[in-house]
Amino acid sequence: MVFLGLALTAGLASPTTATAAGTAPSPTVEEQRLDKAVPREILRRSGFDDVAPRLAHELGAAGSYAEARRIVVRAGCALWRRAVDRVQGRGPAGGDLSRDDDRPLYWARLGMTREVRTWEPEFGLSDRQRAQLLDVLERTSRGQTQVRYPDGRGLKRILVTGFDPFTLDRDIRISNPSGATALALDGTVIRTADGPARVETVVFPVRWQDFTEGTVERTLRPYLRKVDLFTTVSQGRVGRFDVERTNGAWRGGFPDNDNVGRTETVPVSDPAAQPQWTTTTLPYQAIVAADTGRFPVYDHTEVTEIPAGGTTEVVRPDGPTPGSTARAGGGGNYLSNEIAYRATLLRDRLGLHDTLPGGHVHTPVLQFGGGNTTEITDAEFVRNRLDIVAQVRAIITVAADATFRK
Repeated sequence: MVFLGLALTAGLASPTTATAAGTAPSPTVEEQRLDKAVPREILRRSGFDDVAPRLAHELGAAGSYAEARRIVVRAGCALWRRAVDRVQGRGPAGGDLSRDDDRPLYWARLGMTREVRTWEPEFGLSDRQRAQLLDVLERTSRGQTQVRYPDGRGLKRILVTGFDPFTLDRDIRISNPSGATALALDGTVIRTADGPARVETVVFPVRWQDFTEGTVERTLRPYLRKVDLFTTVSQGRVGRFDVERTNGAWRGGFPDNDNVGRTETVPVSDPAAQPQWTTTTLPYQAIVAADTGRFPVYDHTEVTEIPAGGTTEVVRPDGPTPGSTARAGGGGNYLSNEIAYRATLLRDRLGLHDTLPGGHVHTPVLQFGGGNTTEITDAEFVRNRLDIVAQVRAIITVAADATFRK
């Protein structure tokens, strides 16, 4: 997701302090898109149109908040596992939509969150309880609570993140190859120069508020000391991969999936010690030099800054100058840049800069076949997504080889 012009990486309201039963809020902007024809077709042609109705039925039988929470946890975990299984070829396809598609997970999750958001049980639900149900549903259905690395000598550990589809008001048919990659790689093992490596994945929303509330740090912090390599992934430019060299501490204001924009310094804990820039520790030279697939791969070094002592933005092809203020990282100033910034800042604050390879990879934009402006899929669309996913796998393997053979 590159919005400098085009950047990439969802959102719950902060729990309130209410203790009495609250009034069920209206569906969000993101959830309201479910009523359009394309989401309904995606859900129907994948068999995921049963997900939200099943949750509604189960919630209708809940007699307490505790019981509702158990139902939501179970349903969220089941949705993530079902989506991973479908993409990886386990179980029924549920319809004629290609298995590699990430969109059934996205739209089914929104159906579930809308059910929880608008549910009014007889026993009463406080605003805080509803927010907690939504939070646990988001986390479980994104794989964020299900990262599991089995014990075993010589087994390396790799963590990969992806994103939901975005810019849906521009084209509601959109799929995100980074989310498809997460589903395709979750729980898989790749062969590296130093033996097998287990890949675990999670998916993040495209919403500023979730990032403000620390979803990236909360999700990644338990694992960064345990993994041997990580990469955040998002959709970026047309026809190319980019390994982003530098990430900037700036939000550029492009609207998220709830049509909310934020223009400000990336909000983090301990802002007094916040750097303007962070850098990749992925072996970018090895990645760029390798033959990983049909799309070219670039070491992308350009940033936009306000130079020290200046007031005007300047584009720097070779990275930031000393003392400058960030206005866009290599990955722009949208949520793809922000997840890269947050993940690498967390790496550095944990003291892992010199020992943990990590950074951001932008995939090509996933495009439909020429002339297809209405159909939800086509042969070229599927081919492009499969090729992008395969090339991300190859890039990760090259990164692991270059790192682990040292």
